[in-house]
This record gives sequence, structure tokens and C-alpha cells, in this order.
Amino acid sequence: MIAVDTQILVYAYRADSPWHAPARSRIEELANSGASWAMPLHCLVEFHAVVTRAGLYKPASTTKHAIAQIDIWQEAPSLSILSENAQTWSIARDLILAAAITGPRVYDARIAAVCLQHGVTELWTHDRDMSRFPSLRTRNPMIDLPTRASEPRANYGSKRRSRG
Repeated sequence: MIAVDTQILVYAYRADSPWHAPARSRIEELANSGASWAMPLHCLVEFHAVVTRAGLYKPASTTKHAIAQIDIWQEAPSLSILSENAQTWSIARDLILAAAITGPRVYDARIAAVCLQHGVTELWTHDRDMSRFPSLRTRNPMIDLPTRASEPRANYGSKRRSRG
């Protein structure tokens, strides 16, 4: 199962991102593939925090539009939202110790832990820091494009709302 990290979600949503087109295309392909895929709950919350932050975007997305986008993504029938439980800490602890993580990088360990806990085989991310966790395979889907690019795809996500 593939999981999608925060930056890929942000790029797929924000049309002003230089990575918008490839990120959106990859999310649409994943959603339309029929294969099981996932988003860690932490990444959805972080997505909202990033796109609604006025210091990062002019204009920032509204809460209403950010939540509407999350709801649209959740319409994909093969999407799972990955949650944490008591077991997540023991996995995160081991990752933190093995990679000697300090400071805010602990949040990357949290995402990696929940992915490993739920059997994610690959995390799509634009964050090189995620490579600190060798037990979780990572890939930047905007650089490592699929070889089946000429295959037709459905228009999942066409209900995407404008930002404001």
C-alpha cells in the first residue's frame, strides 16, 4: 500500500505550487488505480495547517476550502486514513532512537511509525528527511514518474473547489 505525505498533498492542491501539475496528476492516478492507498491522519491535519497559513501563501486557503479538499480525497473508495494507537509509540520510539532524531524531525518519525504500523510499503514524499527511516521505502512521485504515462485515466478530483 502507498501512503501520501503532506507536501505531496499541498502541491497537488495549491495551483500556485511549481509542483502542482505532477503532484495532482499522481494523486489522481493513485485514486483512480483501484489499489489500496492511504493518508496518515497527521498528514491531513498538517495539510490544513500549511495551506491555511497566511505567512506561506498569499492568499492562504480558507478553512472551508482546505476541509472541502480533504473531503474530496476521502471520496476515493480505496483510500484509508491511518490513525495512531498505543502501539504507534513503540514503533516511533525505535525509529527515533535508531536515527538519533531530535527536535521537529520527531514528527517525521511519527508519520513513518504509523505507516509501518499499517503495512505501508511505500511513502510518497518530497521530504528527504524521511530517508532516515530505512525500514520505510520512500519515493518522490513527481520525479519518479510512472512508465505507463500514456494510459488514459479517469477524472477523479474534478470537483476540486477553488481556493479563497
